[in-house]
Amino acid sequence: MGDEYLWLEEVDGADAGAWVRERNAETVARLAAGGTFDDLKAEIRQVLDADDRIPYPARRGDHVYNFWRDATHPRGLWRRTTVDDYRRPEPRWEVLLDIDALAAAEDENWVWGGATVLRPDFRRGLVKLSRGGADATVVREFDLVDRTFVADGFTLAEAKTNVGWIDADHIYVGTDLGPGSLTASGYPRTVRRWRRGTPLAQAPTVFEGHVDDVAVYASHDPTPGFVRDFVSRRLDFFRGESHLLGPDGTLRRIDVPDDADWDVHRQWLLVRVRSDWTVGGVTHPAGAVLVTGFDDFLAGGRDLTVLFEPDAHTSVSEYAWTRNHLLLVLLRDVRTELVVLTPGPDGWAREPLPGVPAMDHSGILDTEPDLDDYYATTSEGFLQPDTLRLGVIGGDVEPVKREPAYFDPHGLTVRQFFATSADGTQVPYFVVGDAGASVGPTLLTGYGGFEVSRTPAYDAVVGRGWLARGGTYVVANIRGGGEYGPQWHHAALRERRPRAYEDFAAVATDLVARGITEPSRLGIRGGSNGGLLMGVMLTRYPELFGAIVVQVPLLDMRRYHLLLAGASWVAEYGDPENPDDWAFLREYSPYQNVRAGQPYPPVLLTTSTRDDRVHPGHARKMAARLAEFGYDVSYYENIEGGHGGAADNEQAAFMSALTYEFLWRKLSGPAEAVPQQSERATLDAR
Repeated sequence: MGDEYLWLEEVDGADAGAWVRERNAETVARLAAGGTFDDLKAEIRQVLDADDRIPYPARRGDHVYNFWRDATHPRGLWRRTTVDDYRRPEPRWEVLLDIDALAAAEDENWVWGGATVLRPDFRRGLVKLSRGGADATVVREFDLVDRTFVADGFTLAEAKTNVGWIDADHIYVGTDLGPGSLTASGYPRTVRRWRRGTPLAQAPTVFEGHVDDVAVYASHDPTPGFVRDFVSRRLDFFRGESHLLGPDGTLRRIDVPDDADWDVHRQWLLVRVRSDWTVGGVTHPAGAVLVTGFDDFLAGGRDLTVLFEPDAHTSVSEYAWTRNHLLLVLLRDVRTELVVLTPGPDGWAREPLPGVPAMDHSGILDTEPDLDDYYATTSEGFLQPDTLRLGVIGGDVEPVKREPAYFDPHGLTVRQFFATSADGTQVPYFVVGDAGASVGPTLLTGYGGFEVSRTPAYDAVVGRGWLARGGTYVVANIRGGGEYGPQWHHAALRERRPRAYEDFAAVATDLVARGITEPSRLGIRGGSNGGLLMGVMLTRYPELFGAIVVQVPLLDMRRYHLLLAGASWVAEYGDPENPDDWAFLREYSPYQNVRAGQPYPPVLLTTSTRDDRVHPGHARKMAARLAEFGYDVSYYENIEGGHGGAADNEQAAFMSALTYEFLWRKLSGPAEAVPQQSERATLDAR
């Protein structure tokens, strides 16, 4: 069957643009007209712009860096302060770059894309700016002392660029240099060593991959005594091949499994295996964390120390080095534990990281491994605003910033349940709301892909947009994610993808069985891979839900690999060009499985014209097909925003308000007035 809506894949096509404007106007008229929507949007915008939010730090040398948006600076400020001053209630910030002023001066729709600063003096930075929030960025060299862009400095045109410092006069660059320079996924295929003042076209190539790789990278480690350069190919989303790059251009393979995560810190090589690895006569299970001497490993030594071995309930969520220690964040049934590992003459000692609340979800926000044993942690819960703590391993740890409470948690509880999936697997999920309330509007969300974990977090937008109105909020930890390590992800990979969908359906069914909600009052929401999840729920399990929100989604699994970065996800989903793979993809691909006469609940699809990661054509075509069959479908495409869906707080507030207004109307009847902050009980945390 031909695709009659293929023309909607023309991102900037005249006909497609007219279609988008018509759909947007219909949705605004339907959902965004009236005081209820305006009040809700204002409530959300107040949260996003609040001056008393935590300015999350990134310590580099003697300074703490932060990127900040508020009502006065919607595009944001890149700024810094000293480490000591950051501890003050009101730090004195030095503004390095005002993105709003820059956008106005250059008549460009600049969105901050981050910066890489040259060590050890941190005077020069490579600043990334995108147009409208796309993944593609321009790169410009910036002087952090003069606070100006460097005349005739390193500059790169808009592309999906990888760039990093070697020294003051050299950088590694992977970018779009014309035909043959990109992979099929649209990322750099070659890396060059570019010297200041010379044409990029003449820069020597230090490494190159194949067109069917995802991307290639190069990096420089300037640590005194351990100066090294690395290059790597991403063979697919999960597998890579890495080398130590010698001064003469020679390559020495880092012979870890191609699907393992590895990291080098000073003398150490850390390896987190994602499938069973037999080495040195020992088999290490998927999810294990191992360490050895880097130089010894390169020389052929295989004496690895086990720092962590998973069990049925526990996995490593993340790790971070300080100068002399390793921090591990463990997930035990989706609840965190933080531990410190310290090398010594008798091996690696292990102890809990002090000052971390037992009941909150905690993580490592920042370390400065070049210099010392400083660390920053965050601790939060669904109903507990974030607390930022700064500490030094072996020394003091103290809370220095607290997020305000943006909604009243009185009467709300957090409960964890386990649903039984179709194959008997126990799937955890969290329920946030009034445990004593009668059956009411419930919002269920999930992701289930790419080994991404969904953990408890304080979301003020959910609080104001949903919980404060009396709704119940549910987060499902389905397979495909990383909540139980690589095995939890592998269980829903490629042909096993339907396990994730069965898990999500099992959670929905369990919510009804427990009397928390009923199908007509159960709404679901997901984005990106989670948008694919929503599309499958719509076409496979429509009877379970009362409304569905699908955000920046994949939906056409017949063509996803041909659109933008889609080819990079073949390892996750399968290759539609392979008949065996298409045989299982076609069974669940939402766009191909829309049928007439089905009990589909109302649907809201949202995306962004500037999303250059997941093509907006997925959402456009799905909306058109659903409308063709006469289903209740609303569609809104933000012109800016990239894959995040919004380029500033105004757009983010609008998109969130649209989502919650749609869900509340569909799941509870006429929208209720949003309580104003002044009407709520005074919150002590404010």
